[in-house]
Amino acid sequence: MAGPRGYSTYHGKGFKWKIVLAVLLLLVIIGALAVIRLQKYVVYDDSGHPRLDLSQFSEQKPDDSGSAPADGSGNANLTIQEPERQFIHAAELSVGPLSDWKADWSIAISDEGTYNAVVYTVKDADGSVYMDNASAPAEAVKTAAGTGAAVDAMLKDDTFYTIAKIACFRDSIASSGDLEGMGLKNTGGYVFYDGNNDRWLDPGKPAARQYLIDLATGCAAAGFNEILLTDVSYPTVGKLNKIDYGAAATGQPDSLKEELDAFLMQMKTALAKYNVKLSVLLPSDLIASNNNANGASGQSLVGIAPLVDRVYAPTEGTYETLSQAEANLAAVSKTTEFVSVLHAAENIPKGSYLITS
Repeated sequence: MAGPRGYSTYHGKGFKWKIVLAVLLLLVIIGALAVIRLQKYVVYDDSGHPRLDLSQFSEQKPDDSGSAPADGSGNANLTIQEPERQFIHAAELSVGPLSDWKADWSIAISDEGTYNAVVYTVKDADGSVYMDNASAPAEAVKTAAGTGAAVDAMLKDDTFYTIAKIACFRDSIASSGDLEGMGLKNTGGYVFYDGNNDRWLDPGKPAARQYLIDLATGCAAAGFNEILLTDVSYPTVGKLNKIDYGAAATGQPDSLKEELDAFLMQMKTALAKYNVKLSVLLPSDLIASNNNANGASGQSLVGIAPLVDRVYAPTEGTYETLSQAEANLAAVSKTTEFVSVLHAAENIPKGSYLITS
């Protein structure tokens, strides 16, 4: 009996033609790429007729490995030209509110052309702040008529690199104004006075750190090129055994060092979004001698140097002291620059320096 009648399975028309067209298209693409690739081997004879010259395939390709050719010619040692370091030759303005740009710059104007940078004290070790800043206590801000305009003029003068100097934890105003939140206390719960009758902020208190960070970021936002921190330490004179170290309760060198390093890391992080350098002024005996740590202060060259762009320290104008300081700094940080701090009467060294008033 015959099977049921009906439609057979439909395989579609032109299926094989689609395969043929796809192959042809692929060949066309390959041909076009070959023509493009061979263009550089096409040469023309004297009559203007083109021909292929494939002799270039047999030529030796240059060695990208950087080694010298087998015949000994060439130079295997590549010399990389490093950018020339830009040294700073800075003069420090007198401490106090700026009132007339350059009129207050007695050192630099007396020897015009010597200096390419200027240091302006934004906060001194007494706690006075010489710029308008919302984070500073009202009693700390000490400006004069025209201070804002004078600072703006200084920052807009592109011929000078501008450095904002901020005294950190030595501060007699903010420490007393908010003893619980920021001040360093004695073991009796009152404000601590060091051997020089100075009062201090407590590096272990978050509010004290934030106050200084706000001052620094305010300077960076205003347009200063560099933030120079001083007094990044604990007190080193007086009845140190009477200090209530708070967060660093043991008062041991390692715990004090950790508090200062943590502060500098916070400062560095806060300034990261600004195109500014961060630097620290250190005592000469911490960097220019083999004593690279001070237990009482909490300062350690090994801890501080890698966190900053520049380290400033007095060198008494001698090349021996300067060389030793640079060598000690390089031993702990290859990227941190050293700046010699001098008085105007001292010998001026090579490299970067700051002349104090």
